[in-house]
Amino acid sequence: MRRYPAYDPPEYVGWTPDPALVAEFGETARRDSARRKVLEALDAAALLELYAGLLRTRLHDVALKRWVRTGVISTAWLGTGEEAATVGPVHALDRTQDIIAPMIRNAGACAEMGMPVADSFRSYLGTADSPSGGRDLHHGSLAARVLQPISHVGDMVPVIAGIALSARMLGLTRVALTWIGDGSTKAAATHEGFNFAAVQKVPAIFIVQNNQVALGTRLGQHHLAETFDGLAASYGMAGGVFDGNNVLDAFAATRLAAERCRAGAGPVMLIAETFRMGGHATHDEREARETFPAEWFERWGKRDPIGLYEEHLKKEGIAATRLEAVEARVEAEIFAAEAEALESREGAVPAPESALGGVYAEG
Repeated sequence: MRRYPAYDPPEYVGWTPDPALVAEFGETARRDSARRKVLEALDAAALLELYAGLLRTRLHDVALKRWVRTGVISTAWLGTGEEAATVGPVHALDRTQDIIAPMIRNAGACAEMGMPVADSFRSYLGTADSPSGGRDLHHGSLAARVLQPISHVGDMVPVIAGIALSARMLGLTRVALTWIGDGSTKAAATHEGFNFAAVQKVPAIFIVQNNQVALGTRLGQHHLAETFDGLAASYGMAGGVFDGNNVLDAFAATRLAAERCRAGAGPVMLIAETFRMGGHATHDEREARETFPAEWFERWGKRDPIGLYEEHLKKEGIAATRLEAVEARVEAEIFAAEAEALESREGAVPAPESALGGVYAEG
């Protein structure tokens, strides 16, 4: 894929594939026989759609970062380096009926569920025709089965538990999924939601996206255990771990979790091991670089989830020209979405009185 020196992390700008990491990428999910079976069922079209999703998510964030640098917006919350932990799980769901609740760093999930990319951009611009009517950049669409996230960390866990409970009570085969960060595991709402979901055996998937840092607090400063491997078992919940930089492992783990949920076996907690290649937001990137040793960024930079997947696809026989065609299509989509959103910025300014709507329930 094309690299953007002005906006990509420096480790991505001159990225070259490490043969050992490329080989490992292809074997990660296949080591587990159940995950291997899931992946063997994917055809070239599905593999390329995963690639398109990764590109769409990365380029969405590149556009936002460009907007920050050029003064269009003041800051943006990006998921650079964590795209696979978002795209893989969404593609593993039944997007005609399942419901998701992304964090702000999982904004790419919105487009993968069918929301227009322009709506994500409009949310940052606060336009009247944005999904939230100009109120908040936390956005979603019930029509696309994307719940607008609550910014307070961990609060979507009990909400998703409730959505999943309703599906079970109505006899639906629907699955509900949400992501939380490693820091959110310490929130009271998270604990209560996990416990409720496990006891009620609801069809929910909880992805703990361990990107090694909560705001500016390193994992070891708030979580004395080295991993989250035993967290699911502590609630009596089924659990698993996947490589958060490997979209195939993320896909396979989530597909199996969804099948378990649909079979009535209760919720599943998945741990995604990944790393945030930037700050909590664009305003504190320097602080992020001071939070971790440079070696961490170098090591995780080699594991760029898009670069490794691209090289894996080439090894699997997918021609570079097909990958280039996908990239060109996604680039055009992002550019068009930017133009559409910027047009809204000029002509869809929220009316002052609209701030009073939706504050209180009516009827």
